[in-house]
Amino acid sequence: GMVICELIERGIVNAIVSTGALMAHGLVEATGKSHFRYNPEVSDEDLYEQGYNRVYDTLEPETNLDHVEEVMAEVLNAWDHNEVMCSYKLNHKIGQFLATHSKNERGILKSAYQKGVPVFVPAFTDSEMGLDVALNNRLRESTGRYRFHFDPFEDLEHFAATLLRQKRLGIFTIGGGVPRNWSQQFGPFLELRHRRLGENIPLKRYHYGVRICPEPVHWGGLSGSPYSEAISWGKFVPPAEGGRFGELFVDATVGLPLIVAAVLERLDKSNPEKPKLDKSTAGSTGKVTKTKGKPGRKK
Repeated sequence: GMVICELIERGIVNAIVSTGALMAHGLVEATGKSHFRYNPEVSDEDLYEQGYNRVYDTLEPETNLDHVEEVMAEVLNAWDHNEVMCSYKLNHKIGQFLATHSKNERGILKSAYQKGVPVFVPAFTDSEMGLDVALNNRLRESTGRYRFHFDPFEDLEHFAATLLRQKRLGIFTIGGGVPRNWSQQFGPFLELRHRRLGENIPLKRYHYGVRICPEPVHWGGLSGSPYSEAISWGKFVPPAEGGRFGELFVDATVGLPLIVAAVLERLDKSNPEKPKLDKSTAGSTGKVTKTKGKPGRKK
């Protein structure tokens, strides 16, 4: 996540769209907790009994997720129940909490809060944080308090408004899944508003894109589909009209740090008065304007 923190703090990112899993695991680290390397000699059954959740080669102690639930409870207890909830608003509040209580830790939500960058989680209920909100709502209902009202369409509208304010649009896609398509559907959303509702709005699409994903196109899923396919949906500007795209079929944990480090070093050379690249982030991973995460076991 430190690579993404660097991009946010440099003012390069205007919005982030992510899986809830990535934000939840990042929240663990931002509150000072740790993940651990997996020993393949230990069975998944034993890991479960010992309280560890496995994400490929990484372990997440269940106690970490219990701690996240405590953090979420503090954030939710301070929430005005009259205010409609959505992912970017909740992530803003979590970032505010981290800025106050985790001053020595870096984290995506903390950096995003400090720089005013909205963080959207389209499939919010598919995450540890989503389950924490669901449990909190059930607790509120059982104790006679108001339940929170979560409206994902507020995320859609705010994301569209954020992109409409930009002169030209670029997207940095890491992985695929829901966050990728949710980000890319911006163009069709504007077109439908103009054509069906008669709204007088500019019909914007993405001019630039960089995609990191090892999934091959012949599997037929969205994660492996090329940007050129999205041109047919009105999501991207065709190359003949100025669209420029690059796609890398590589593990993001390898490709992302190298690409970001190279770009930031070029920016440092062209803007010598700006803050320099924090080299300690060069081996970290994260996400920008779209990402796919590693799903952990839900409680």
